[in-house]
Amino acid sequence: MKKIISAYFYIATLALVWNPSYGQDNGLSESYLEEVISKLSELMNDHYVFPEVAQATADHLMAELKAGNYSSIENHGELAKILTSAVQSINKDKHMKVWKNDAYEAPENTPERMIEEKLDGLDRYKWYNLGFLEAKVMRGNIGYISLSGFARVDEGKDMADAYMKLIEMTDAVIIDLSKNGGGDPSMVQYLCSYFFDKKVHLNSLYYRQDDRTIDFWTLDEVGGEKMPDVPLYVITGSRTFSGAEEFSYNMQTQKRATLIGQTTGGGANPGGTMMINDSLRVFIPTGRAINPITQTNWEGVGVIPEIKVSQEEALDSAITLALQGAKEYREDLRKKNTDTFLQLSSKLTAYKKGISEDDVHNQVVKCVDAGILNEYDINSLGYEYLMQYEQPHLAMCLFRSNKILHPESPNAYDSYGESLIATGNYEEVMENYNKAVELAAKYEEHNLEMYQKNRDMAKKKISGK
Repeated sequence: MKKIISAYFYIATLALVWNPSYGQDNGLSESYLEEVISKLSELMNDHYVFPEVAQATADHLMAELKAGNYSSIENHGELAKILTSAVQSINKDKHMKVWKNDAYEAPENTPERMIEEKLDGLDRYKWYNLGFLEAKVMRGNIGYISLSGFARVDEGKDMADAYMKLIEMTDAVIIDLSKNGGGDPSMVQYLCSYFFDKKVHLNSLYYRQDDRTIDFWTLDEVGGEKMPDVPLYVITGSRTFSGAEEFSYNMQTQKRATLIGQTTGGGANPGGTMMINDSLRVFIPTGRAINPITQTNWEGVGVIPEIKVSQEEALDSAITLALQGAKEYREDLRKKNTDTFLQLSSKLTAYKKGISEDDVHNQVVKCVDAGILNEYDINSLGYEYLMQYEQPHLAMCLFRSNKILHPESPNAYDSYGESLIATGNYEEVMENYNKAVELAAKYEEHNLEMYQKNRDMAKKKISGK
């Protein structure tokens, strides 16, 4: 069975071999050309997603050969270009391309050849950097990420998380795909998932083999903070292709992003690279994309951006839009956070012992989820009600919420223990102080001695009651 490299598109990263029997470009015989076309036709008929189109393409190639239209071809580079043009003239599929394999100096099956291939592969791997070109925070708190491709998700996930970590505090995001040739659909899915907080059906891929369809939904979890509400802008170009087009099309059809730039390349059929012989290879699409909203894809037409500008103008246009989007996002977020905090204040004011605990806790959770309260803030608020307003039961309610929300915090248990003493609830006091000491020791906190002293003091207080 032929080895297939599965992906939308990134043939340039493959390390391929060369055989002297086919590698000499001293003119290609008629019998050799017939052998190449026969093998190419076989691969298309066996694997191409549209069988009827595959047969029509194969018939065209053989007719061209018999008409003598290939007789003047002298080398494999020229042959690859002519065959690519010939197959695309029939199937109109921009993914299907024939390539000349790289030549190596060392003979096949020698240690020198193995080293040569390995070092070339390492060079390509480092240069590619798993598809991540650049990440930065621009003026106006705009996050910017440039991608040249979508690496396999098992290899690129950590890199994706690191890049997303850099921009997670920004107020608008620009994803630059203008030079992105595509890649792994699962990495497309992974990065898309950063920008949705709900389960969303992004795309489906139908494969001819086994007549199967794979659905791609947003993932519930990613390795960083999701940014479902942050304004998103995607830069596209004529070189944006395949998986990069899927990312753009997903965001466009879900109305999650604004696309800026040029119409993309128009390749929606995923597949893999197969060997014709040791001198030639071909990328054959074995499947097709099906968008759940449009029930079609971008094959042959490309993804058309909402804002069409030249490639030279695209980034400046995206920055201008992102600055305005960030400003509106901050204003809207400030209003929402103000309302959320006022609701907490209202719950605290209306607090009634034994009745309001759940209401207070639920509102504290909303404030934490909104990013306007953290562990320190809740702890300080609890002490404010314990010491300043002399409302120990309300303070205990706040400390309890902090303990639930931050179960690995020694300080949360220590403060909750203090409020238990203040309210006369002695049964759970030592349990919480012991937990504070246990966690402080576990994480080697510098305040361990303080927690131990607080525990000892609490024990004396309880024993004297």
